[in-house]
Amino acid sequence: MVHEEMSFGSLPLAELMDLNTWGHTASGTTVEEFILLGFPGTWHSRVSLVVLFALMYSLTVTGNAFIIALVWMNRNLHTPMYFFLCNLSFLEIWYTTGVVPKAIGVMLGTSQTISFSVCILQLFFLLSLGSTECFLLSVMAYDRFLAICYPLRYSSLMNSVISTRLAISSWLGGFLAISLLAFLTSRLTFCGPDVINHFFCDIDACLALSCTDRWPVELATFLVSIIVVVASCVVILVSYIYIIYSILRIQSAHGRKKAFSTCSAHLTVVTIWYGSNIFLYVKLSAQNSMDVKKIVNTLNTIVTPLLNPFIYTFRNKEVKQALGRAFQKK
Repeated sequence: MVHEEMSFGSLPLAELMDLNTWGHTASGTTVEEFILLGFPGTWHSRVSLVVLFALMYSLTVTGNAFIIALVWMNRNLHTPMYFFLCNLSFLEIWYTTGVVPKAIGVMLGTSQTISFSVCILQLFFLLSLGSTECFLLSVMAYDRFLAICYPLRYSSLMNSVISTRLAISSWLGGFLAISLLAFLTSRLTFCGPDVINHFFCDIDACLALSCTDRWPVELATFLVSIIVVVASCVVILVSYIYIIYSILRIQSAHGRKKAFSTCSAHLTVVTIWYGSNIFLYVKLSAQNSMDVKKIVNTLNTIVTPLLNPFIYTFRNKEVKQALGRAFQKK
């Protein structure tokens, strides 16, 4: 029986993972660029993944851009809730753009290498956008809390000025939260091997290759995870406890259903996003299986941004009505 050797681009996988092939440690030189391993396998399997990634990327960009355009063109949707949704859709476009084009090049073998500086920049960009999404989702939960628990005072508690400040704070907070982590990672020394077992520059994959003491980065990663992921998750959890309590106090079944429908889409997105993020980043060391992490990262960076427009479209009555009016005009 003939076994087809697993390969990556034009190089056999065994050769890529052989420490002696690179020999940086012995010579004492540092790594200036990395090779992204991506998803090793046969050419046909990698081409199939490329087609799938390209299709999902196209749908993600189109779907999220459509949400932004739909909200922009419909005055009925010019509310804080949809303003935050536009921010989320804008973020998702850039989040998946930071991953998919490079991942496609890696799988095709046309763009397997990435310089150290670009790797750190991609890591900073993706983690910052991920942190911003956590803050935006918590702000959206707070917005739903005010709308359902304080309906008569909602317009004064969440006006355009306050919503703009909250959105700007989410963006600034997301990027500032990752600044120290990115700086500490850039100070690490990489002596070899130079193969990152991932399809983008992931923090754990980079830490696994460092030949210097990495505990400051691991500690910073843990602290950022607590501040960003856990803290924002607590805000969402507390908001929904009050939301559920207020909904249960509504007398009519129709009223309860209407109130819950305004936050069901957000709750679905939160469940997917935080479920994968807590698995990935709330830990002390980088010992999780890279293969499992690649699957979860695919869900996080590609599948979730794709699903968000469809979740908000099909689970939100106002968006469906605006969508229907848009097609009626045509």
